[in-house]
Order: sequence, then structure tokens, then C-alpha cells
Amino acid sequence: MKKTLGFTSIFCISAGAMISSGLFVLPGLAFSKAGPSVFLSYFLAGCAALTTVLSLSELITAMPKAGGDYYYVSRSFGQLFGTVSGILSWLALSLKSAFAVLGIAELAFLTFGGNLLVYAIPGAVLFTLLNLFGVKEAVKFQIFLVIGLLIILAAFFGISFQSIAVQNFQPFLPKGLNSLFSTAGFVFVSFGGVLTTASIAGEIRNPARNIPLGLIGSTITVTMLYTFVVFAVVGLLPANSLSESLAPIALAGKNAGGPILYYAIMIASLFAFVTTANGGILTASRYPIALASDGMLPGLFSKTSKKTHTPYAAIIGTGTLIALALTLELDLLIKAASTVILLSNVFAHMSVLIMRESTITNYRPTFKAPLYPWLQIVGIIIFVLLIVDMGIQPILLSLAFTSIGVILYFIRRGNLDAISPALVHLIERITDKRLVVEGLSHELGRVVEDRDNIIRDEFDRAIEGACFLEVSDSLGLEDFWQRISTELQGCLSRDLSAERITKLLRIREAESSTAITPFVAIPHVIVEGKEVFKIALIRAPQGIRFNDAHNSIKAVFVLIGSMDMRNLHLRALAAIAQTIQHSDFEEEWMNSKNGGEIRDLFFLSKRRRQ
Repeated sequence: MKKTLGFTSIFCISAGAMISSGLFVLPGLAFSKAGPSVFLSYFLAGCAALTTVLSLSELITAMPKAGGDYYYVSRSFGQLFGTVSGILSWLALSLKSAFAVLGIAELAFLTFGGNLLVYAIPGAVLFTLLNLFGVKEAVKFQIFLVIGLLIILAAFFGISFQSIAVQNFQPFLPKGLNSLFSTAGFVFVSFGGVLTTASIAGEIRNPARNIPLGLIGSTITVTMLYTFVVFAVVGLLPANSLSESLAPIALAGKNAGGPILYYAIMIASLFAFVTTANGGILTASRYPIALASDGMLPGLFSKTSKKTHTPYAAIIGTGTLIALALTLELDLLIKAASTVILLSNVFAHMSVLIMRESTITNYRPTFKAPLYPWLQIVGIIIFVLLIVDMGIQPILLSLAFTSIGVILYFIRRGNLDAISPALVHLIERITDKRLVVEGLSHELGRVVEDRDNIIRDEFDRAIEGACFLEVSDSLGLEDFWQRISTELQGCLSRDLSAERITKLLRIREAESSTAITPFVAIPHVIVEGKEVFKIALIRAPQGIRFNDAHNSIKAVFVLIGSMDMRNLHLRALAAIAQTIQHSDFEEEWMNSKNGGEIRDLFFLSKRRRQ
């Protein structure tokens, strides 16, 4: 998948997925539950969504891969949970898209009459074809519609603000404070679209910057938009008209600005349904790609077009799923989809907790959620309560969907047998280290290299072949020289004896101390011969006594090279110096579980490369 999406694309995909029936249909129903305070319910729902966005931004800046919650759930909890999550999210987003397509068909039906499915099925085909033409084309369409939608809604608020009747807000809480919070749960489905952006993370340019800016920016913008627009609607319409209306914004627009504003709002509602449908198929189609990449679905679903670079099989499969959903009774299915989206919010928060506590060195998000772990704990509690509030029927239907993922897992099993999820790494901290297979740390390292566009240089290749030694006890300098010369002689040099290596290191240290910080020493010597260059990475948790000023060195880098490799020798010294200057180097060095993770400190280091 090509990285073609920037900040504007992410903002518009996310915002477009959130603005639809939650704004153009739901306010009247929500008003009947909470009264004039309903605009605060939207604000509280947006704040709840923002907790997930902060956790989500951390996860997908660390793992910017296609498949959204499937990818980070499978790497956090294991492939069984990931498969279930991926299947559920694919179904949920497809059902949400089907609901948006039906909204468009309903507008066509009200205008022209006829059969609803006559408009709905071609609509699903149209959005499928649009996405087949290419991601850039689908996103350009999305950006155009979202900008138009935001302009119309901003104009609506500006025009209607002068006509707001203060008396419409009395009494402010007719059904008590509890109704304010329960209605926030009722309207939270309006913000469910924010999770969809995670599924296209693998196609985003500069994910370290664009993902958090796009997700946080769109969530805050949509939250304020919902709050102000619903505030205006409450102030414009009498209570009896608002509570009975399924098109409250259009009605309020007609009262405030006449037919022109009414038709502008109708156009905006069309734009909203189109952005939700288009964004839905764009993002939902990325789940089968990730499932197929891990062997959970046939490999065909991960294939892309050579010309447009679009995942044609995944898009056609998702379009077919949406078309089939149009023939079903959608009321209960939409509630089930909402339950799944709420569960995805829970998994996002839990995944952050597990990934951080697993202490996997290569979990390297460029954005870290604030207020850890309280933000995640509060978020989990909020969304569990909202799931319970959905009722037993959608929960049972979600469980039925879950069984599909479980069956698929046991049929396919995928290709992740060599990867221990982060949950196992967490358990490893208190149980048997033999439980862990170090596949996940390696995979996350390669993800970071791809995210940061790291191209390995000559020093990286030297690190790849470097010796690694763990010195478990505290040693004086002479004992240390003898230990490494004896244990690393075969790795450092076949032409030098252990005694010769010890002597060279001793002579170099006598010239001037190679301990450059209280934590790091870099003994380096020149030897005879040609094209000789070796590095040894030595970790000493108990510390090595180099001298009185540096009596507990824990990271030692031994460099042995011939004169003709002098340039590489100097570049290696510079690369090590740049790497150890990072504020978290010492912590990561001590927390690395093995030589592979120690090497990754250099492979993934943000330093100048030749």
C-alpha cells in the first residue's frame, strides 16, 4: 500500500465518518431524553471519544499498519482476540456504511418516489467503484464533501445564532442530572467513526505527525460542531416540535433562514451520508487486507492493483457485504454495530495498558497518551457502562458475530505462531520467561523502520554482525578485559589471541580513559591487517569499575578495526555518541531483553545516517 494520505486526508476521513445521522437525525430523539441540556450530552460524548483518540493515537503511531484495531489487538492480546476484533470491526463498519447508503436512498425516495432498494443498491455499487479507482480519488471526493459540509453547518450556526430564544432552555434539566449522562451514552454512536482512521494507518505519510494531529483535531472540531449546532437547534425550535422531529436541523434552518437555508441543510445532510458511506467502505476494506496478511483470510484479499495500488478484492468484498446488509432489518444490526464500536474503544485503552506494561523495547509510539494509566482506566469504565446500557439483544447479536471470528481463527490459525503477543510479555514479568517467543519485538522494530523511513547504513550493518555479551557480576577493569577477550576472541578477531586483545585494550586505556559518561565506555583499538572492523556490545547491569570517576559503567562498546577502515571507525564512534545522547537510552539499554533488542536501539535510533 502506497503512503499517499496527509493531514487534510486524515482530518476529513475521520470527520466525515463522524458527521451523519448523529447530527441530522439524532438530536430530536436525544432532546426527548435530556431536554434543553442535550447539547452538553453531545459535548460529554465527545470528551469520552477524545479519551479513546488519545490512546488510539499512541497505538497507531507505534504500529501504523493496515487493519486498525485488528493489528494492535492481535499484537496486544493474541491472534484469537485480534481475529475476532477484525471480523467484528469489518462487519460493524460495513453495517454503518449500509445505514448511510440507506440514508442517501431515503433522500432520493422522498424526492423522486419509487423503491428504496432501487436507489440503495446502485449507491453501494457507486461507492465501491469510486474506491476501486484509487485511494487518492476517493479521498479527494471525501475532502471536497467534508469542507462543503463544514461550511454549510458553520453558516447555519452563524445565521441562526441571532434567532435563538433563551426561554427554550427552561427548564434546563427537566429529567435530572442522570438524564444528561445517559443521553451522552445514547449519542456516543455519533463519534464511532473516529476509530475508522486506524484501519488506513499504513497509507499515511509522516504518521508520527499526521495521525495524532488528524485524529485529535477532527475529534475536537466535530465535538464543538455538534455542541454549537445542537445548542442552536434547541434555541430555535419549541420543545414539542424538536422532540418529534427526525430532521431537526433542517426544520431549525427553515425557521431561521427560510427555504434557502432549509435546502442548504438538506444538501449538507446528503453530504454527511455520502462522506460516511464513502469513508466507511474506504476504511472497512482495510480489515480483510490485514487479516489476509496474517493468513486469517485467503491471500487474494491482500492483493493490490498494479495500476491504482488499491486492494481490489478487499474493496469488492466489502462492497458486497454492504449491498447484502441493505436487504436486512438494520435497526438491531446498527445497535449491534454500535456495541462492537464501544467494545473497540475498550480494547484501545486495554491495548495501551498491555503494550506499556509489557516493556517491549521496540514499542516506540511517537505520541504518548497523557495521564497514563488513569486516562485508560476511566475510559474502560465509561465504555463498559455504555455497553451495558445498550441492552441484552445487541450484546447477544455481537456474541453471535464473535463466534464467526472464533471459528475462522481455529480454521485458519494464521502465520503468527512465532510471535508472542504483548500480553505474554507482560505475564513473563511475573512467570516463566520461556513462555515468550521474541517475534513481536522484531516485528515492531521493522514497523518503526518503515514508519520513520530508516535506511540502514554501513554502521547498521556492522551492528547487525556485532558480538553481544552480558556480564552479570561487578568487575574491576583488568578482570573485565580478560573476560571479554576470552569470551569474545573468536567473534572479535580470528587473527588475534585473547592475550593480544587484552594487551591492546589495556594500552589504549592507559593513554586516556575510554569512559565517556558515567554510564558508557567506548574502548577502541587499531589492529594490523585490512578490512577489519568488529563491534562488541557489552551490557553490565552490576557495573564495571573503569576508574574512580567512572566506577559503574553499564554499557561498553568495543571497536576493533584496521587502519584502512578508519572512516567507518570514526562514523561508528559518531553514531554511538548520537545514540547514547537520547534521553531514554539508559532506560532502554537496561530494559532490553536480549542482544536483538540491544541492536534495535541502534537500528531504530534517530541519528544522521550516511
